[in-house]
Amino acid sequence: MAKKDYYEILGVTKTADERSIKKAYKRLAMKYHPDRNQEQGAATQFKEVKEAYEILTDEKKRAAYDQYGHAAFEQGSMGGGAGGFSGSGADFTDVFGEVFGDIFGGGRRQKRASRGSDLRYDIELTLEEAVRGVTKEILIPTLDSCDICHGSGAKPGSAPATCPTCHGAGQVQMRQGFFTVQQSCPHCHGCGKIIKEPCNKCHGHGNVEKSKTLSVKIPAGVDTTDRIRLTGEGAAGQQGSPAGDLYVQVQVKAHPIFERENNNLYCEVPINFAMAALGGEIEVPTLDGRVKLKIPLETQTGKLFRIREKGVKPVRGGSQGDLLCRVVVETPVSLNEQQKQLLRELEGTFSGTAGEKNSPRSKNFLDGVKKFFDDLTR
Repeated sequence: MAKKDYYEILGVTKTADERSIKKAYKRLAMKYHPDRNQEQGAATQFKEVKEAYEILTDEKKRAAYDQYGHAAFEQGSMGGGAGGFSGSGADFTDVFGEVFGDIFGGGRRQKRASRGSDLRYDIELTLEEAVRGVTKEILIPTLDSCDICHGSGAKPGSAPATCPTCHGAGQVQMRQGFFTVQQSCPHCHGCGKIIKEPCNKCHGHGNVEKSKTLSVKIPAGVDTTDRIRLTGEGAAGQQGSPAGDLYVQVQVKAHPIFERENNNLYCEVPINFAMAALGGEIEVPTLDGRVKLKIPLETQTGKLFRIREKGVKPVRGGSQGDLLCRVVVETPVSLNEQQKQLLRELEGTFSGTAGEKNSPRSKNFLDGVKKFFDDLTR
């Protein structure tokens, strides 16, 4: 099966400069990198993008490709002598670090491996706490820097020595055909240093298991799925490297009265049918106390009333939300004989033409049903 053209893979022209090629590679590698894209075929596409990038950013390889195409890299097609194509190759680890250093926290694996792990803590808040803001104390089990060796991992009076295998780089290179693959040093496991006399307390790790209490300030207006980052409060790094971060994940408990949607609050307000018909005034709850709500006469169930600026103030600024009250006309229960008799008398006044005026929705519904059946019999 013929290989795809490297320029087409990156979406650049044959006259594209190195900057344009690098820009195209960055965009496509972000899209297809296995750490970011788990779809089937993404890994294959990522390999194609990487291969195209490595060839087109190397002056000698690009010249050979422009002249001979993919045949320039087939085994035995070109020698490695003075007049042939050199297969030293680009170091992909360095390239990936150069292009993605600002995204993934640095281009050298040694630095990424030694930094402490990020931690997550799930915190549950009431709606009132989330809306108004609150300070919470949380207990975090984590790894902390050893107080004996101060994170170095070495016994007091000694110090870590430079790894003789990688000479402190933390990585070693292995040649595979035209390319050089870089991986963590098997001797020091990417640290770059060897501890000959490990600390008796942390056994050379540089950190120990501890629990710590943190005071977390929750800003007003947070909602479920929001998270708060506490820099440097995660697990301690290896041998004195920086600690990771702690992410406090917010979960807001269900409220017995209010429901939240973005910055608005909703609640249901039951009223009896006498108030719905005749109108009146009732008290409704808000997070700031009670307010009076005027119910106009002939109010139907489901009608929404908006009370301005009684919702949630956004955590990132902006106008405060509203409280929306949905009225529900409640059918009376546990009626005594007098109440039943009054209702019978009221029901009698709804018959005939006068009743149609009192219940327009019922009349429209019955007219629609009648027309439906009349159409079926035609």
